[in-house]
Amino acid sequence: MDIRNAKIYGKSVIGKNVILGDGVTIGYPAANLLKEAAFLELDINDMDFKGAVIGDNAVIRSNTTIYSNVVAGNNLRTGHNVLIREETSIGDDVLIGTNTILDGRTVVGNNVSIQGNVYIPLNVLIEDNVFIGPCAVLSNDKYPIRTKSDLKGPVLRRGASVGANATLLPGVQIGEGAMVAAGALVTKDVPPWKLAIGFPARFEELPEYLRTLNTI
Repeated sequence: MDIRNAKIYGKSVIGKNVILGDGVTIGYPAANLLKEAAFLELDINDMDFKGAVIGDNAVIRSNTTIYSNVVAGNNLRTGHNVLIREETSIGDDVLIGTNTILDGRTVVGNNVSIQGNVYIPLNVLIEDNVFIGPCAVLSNDKYPIRTKSDLKGPVLRRGASVGANATLLPGVQIGEGAMVAAGALVTKDVPPWKLAIGFPARFEELPEYLRTLNTI
């Protein structure tokens, strides 16, 4: 294991053959732990808390921060400056691109590719074999600040693809094998194996040659 200049907090578990780049932080304490440490006048390094779990063969590039209560499977790869907040579960063979944010309480399946500069809010479900293109934005709050919300993020079903710069509104479901075109604004559920295109998105038939699961 090559940890270079990484910082590891809590009872973090790191698998075999893991590479942690310069400035990587694993198991960073969530706000409640920081507040507890301050109240008890303790150094956070002296507190006993669950860190993060990172599986085998991970490559975590420089300045990535992974919070406590994150569990990641084998073969995780991140770009630089990735942020993964607490209570996130990540499967095997997942790529998370540079500058991407997972804001917590999210489930990511196996064989998922999330490109750079993607924003994923609280409470999102991403199933297996999903692709999310660069600069895509997922949201979870219908009326930010104006009203209270359950903060329900999108659901991306198995094999769905989301193009670059697409925006998914709160609670929408992208069906199995569906594709969201680059720059589309998705305001309602996309049926399985359909193409969502436009602003706001309309649905079209997916060409036959694209009716196959992503190979990731």
